[in-house]
Parts: sequence; C-alpha cells; structure tokens
Amino acid sequence: MSVFIGIDVGTGSARAGVFDASGALLASQKHDIQMWRAVGGIAEQSSDDIWQAVCSSVRAAVADAGIDAGDIAGIGFDAACSMVVLDEQMAPLCISASQEPQRNVIVWMDHRATPQAERINAQGHPVLDYVGGRISPEMQTPKLLWIKENKPETFAAAGQFFDLPDFLTWAATGALTRSACTVTCKWTYLAHEDRWDDSYFDQIGLSELPAEGYQRIGQQIVPPGQALAAGLTAAAAAQMGLRAGTPVGAGLIDAHAGGIGTVGADPATTMAYVFGTSACTMATSAKPHKVPGVWGPYYSAMVPDLWLSEGGQSAAGEAIAHLCAIHPARHQASEMADAAGLSLQASLLNEVERRMPEVSQAVTLAGPRVIVPDFHGNRAPYADPDATAVISGLTLAQDLDDLVATYVAGVLGIGYSLRQIMQVQAEHGVCPSAIVVSGGAGESPTIKQLIADASGFPVLATHSPEPVLLGAAMLGAVAGGQYTTLTDAMAAMSSIKTRFSPARGPIADLHDARFDAFQTLQQADHTLRSALASLAITTS
Repeated sequence: MSVFIGIDVGTGSARAGVFDASGALLASQKHDIQMWRAVGGIAEQSSDDIWQAVCSSVRAAVADAGIDAGDIAGIGFDAACSMVVLDEQMAPLCISASQEPQRNVIVWMDHRATPQAERINAQGHPVLDYVGGRISPEMQTPKLLWIKENKPETFAAAGQFFDLPDFLTWAATGALTRSACTVTCKWTYLAHEDRWDDSYFDQIGLSELPAEGYQRIGQQIVPPGQALAAGLTAAAAAQMGLRAGTPVGAGLIDAHAGGIGTVGADPATTMAYVFGTSACTMATSAKPHKVPGVWGPYYSAMVPDLWLSEGGQSAAGEAIAHLCAIHPARHQASEMADAAGLSLQASLLNEVERRMPEVSQAVTLAGPRVIVPDFHGNRAPYADPDATAVISGLTLAQDLDDLVATYVAGVLGIGYSLRQIMQVQAEHGVCPSAIVVSGGAGESPTIKQLIADASGFPVLATHSPEPVLLGAAMLGAVAGGQYTTLTDAMAAMSSIKTRFSPARGPIADLHDARFDAFQTLQQADHTLRSALASLAITTS
C-alpha cells in the first residue's frame, strides 16, 4: 500500500496527515508552535521550533496510522506565508527587536512593514498589477525592505530569505528550490513570464537582489508538487522517523493547499474558501482578470495552467474568537463550555443550534447587531491594512443571550465580507458559481449554512475532513509518481459530499438589509479615519 503524508503549518500549530491514494485520511496529529506578539503589529516565530513541531506531528501520525515507513511514497508541505531568515551557514538569523536569536520568522500577519508597503504602492510599478494593484504589508518585499532599513546588519548577513513552505522543503531535502506558488503570490515573481522584474526591486530600494541574481530569494523555481533533489535527507528522515530518499514535492501556501484539496476536478466553477485564523478566497480562471483589491492574477500558482484570483480576510476565525473574548458574559459561557467539555465557540454553536433547529433562522438571534470584522485591516476588496472593526447594535446587556447575538453577528459579518469579495470579483469577470469551504473555523455544518445565507452562494463540503492536509498530501502523491499532474491528483483524491444552499424568501431579504447596513458601517469607518487623519495633531 502506498500512502502519502501531508504536512500543514498554520499560525499556531504544525499538523501531519496520512492519506491513501484515494484521498482517505488514515491518521492525523498536530503539535503546537510558539508565537511572540508585541505592540506595532509584531508577530514572530522560530523556524527551529516549527521544524521540531513538524517532525513530532509526523512521527505521531505515522504511529497512529499503524504503517511502515516504507509504505510512504511521497511527502508534501504547505504553510502560512511567513518569512524565514537564515544566515550564510543556514542557521536562524534574528529579525526581532528582542535580539533573541531563535526569533527568525516574521509571521504572515505581522504588519511592521506597513510604511514600506505604502511607499511601494505610491511608486506604482507595473508589477503591482499582479498583486491586485496594491501590495500588502503581509507580503514579502515590504518585509525585506523593512529588514534592510531597520536591521541592515541582518539584511547583509542573511544567506537565504525563505517563504515558510520553501523553508520546510529545504529542511527536508536540502534543496534551495522555490515553489512557483510562494514566489508568485508573495514575492512578485511573474510566473506567466517566468522571471523576476529587476526594475521593481531597483525602484523600491532592493537593488541588491537583482544584482546578486536573486540567489537569496530564489533562482530555481518549479511548479508545486515537483519532486525536489534526492528526496528526504538522512538527517530529516531520522528526525521524522521516515526513510531517506522519500520523494518530497515543492510546497504550497496553506490556503492554496486548501484550494487544491477542495475544488477537485472542477476548479473553473467552484471557488475555494479557506476559513481559519484568517480566510482566503481562491478563484481560478482560464484567462487573467485584474480585480482591484484582490491579489493576483497569479499564473499556475495553485491549479496548473489556470490564473488565480486570491481575496481574503485578515481576521476571520480570530475575529470571532476576539469578539467572544471581550464580551462581559465570556466567564459564564466558559464555565458552561468547560462543564460540557467543549471549547467556548463550540459551546456557543451548540447553543445556537439548540435555540434554532432550523439553522437559517439563526440570523434572528443577532437582532440589530451588525459587525464589520476588520479588526486586522481589510485585505480584500479594499486592500486597507488600517481598516478597523465596527460593531452596531450594542446595549448594556451582559448576559448569555447578548453573547450569542454577538457570536452569530460575527459569523454573519465574515459571510458579508465574503459576499463583498464575490461581488467585486464578478464585476471584473471572475464568476464562480459555488464556494467550497475548508479550514478549522468552517468545519461545522451550521457555520457553512450561515456562510451560505450571508454570502448568497451555495457552500459545498468535501468528503475529506482535512482538505488542507489533503492538498499537501496531493503534492506528495505527484512527487512520488502516483499521479502525473496535480490536476490528476485533485480529480482522484477529492470529491464533494454536501451542498448548503442559501436561504430564500424573507431570510434572504433580511440578509440583504443586513448587508446594506454592513457596507454603510464599513464606509463610516473609512470616512471617520480619513477625517481624523486630516486633523491629526503632532507633538514635538
């Protein structure tokens, strides 16, 4: 029996899943990873800690699956698009003001490079046409510029700047090869022309990179799933409890792994929605469509030979968790959750289902509460990292009923943000007919139905309980020769199980009215921030 390992490194944990050639999950395990947060939008991690978590999760998953290491025919990695900095000896190089040497990863959600992103956008280089018109501080070239300007000794001493998925494949194989997914989506590589744009780096102040032939950010770039080097090194194999030489495929960003793990054989008509700490929308098309505020179009960054339009929400699952954490009734709700052996959000979801067996009626639990969940800025469609959240309909209530209202309104706010992205995409020719959900925050059937109702689009669920891990395993299946192409692996290993159709009639009318209110609140936030900025008072 040939099986494949998919490894997913998200914001808070590393996970490993073992799958057979049909896409069935045999076992999975996870191991938490550490993150340091600081004022100024700072979020940092350690690549050593991440790698140890990866190895631990792989060993545990293989043991749970009850298989022999010789059965593993391929390995694939996906990860959040964080930046890993190593020195010339390939050891961690600190990027932190703390000076702690292990802190060598700038997490994807870190917004320290917002001023650099604003300067890059003001220069208006044509390469920005392929990142939705505006570069985000979550992308890597603003972060590179921040390192050069704020830690010049680190920039000079760096031997490699990796996107986290490429760091993982290097740690596994020793190959410096980059995935076309990572460099196209986060580093401004022009995959449709198979080149970097020297003039962009010269213009923004990173001329060192083209001058050195891009040796620190990627000289060899290959499609996701292509087998790397001679496979797993002896050292990595020993750490994972696997066999040296096991094929390893070029990686994917985590959202993109969720995309190929869900859209299956029909990527042109379904859009992947990866709903986790943050959320990403992944729509593919045969032709490029430039959508303002939606990243891309990226060529072959997810599905081979198709263009990708990538929207997203900087805070999704995290926004809902934050709303629960700041509510006055959180202690009462936590005690109720603990008594039931559930997480706080799982307990609230149970309460919603108890009160409203007809799930679509749950919108009424929100009452007049409308939430714009832009706590961490608006990634799409406005590309506004300074956007803030807005909550309307607050009262002096501090009870469980009020927390349930906030919880439901928060979930619906995520759905209205999704509707907004879908509308803007449609105006520019990107018109999927359904949404396929993956990610931990969207696992519940109730959540899927509420997202369908709020967005106005059918929501589909796949047979696999772990579509992001499955997407990573597909990379291993291609690298190991089980399937010739990633498209073949998608068709064979993923299929749709359930469809959640959006409510019609009075419920749909209610969502339309709430969506109008959502957009009014969002515009009010923008207007207020602009007015206050024009009146800003500076002190010497």
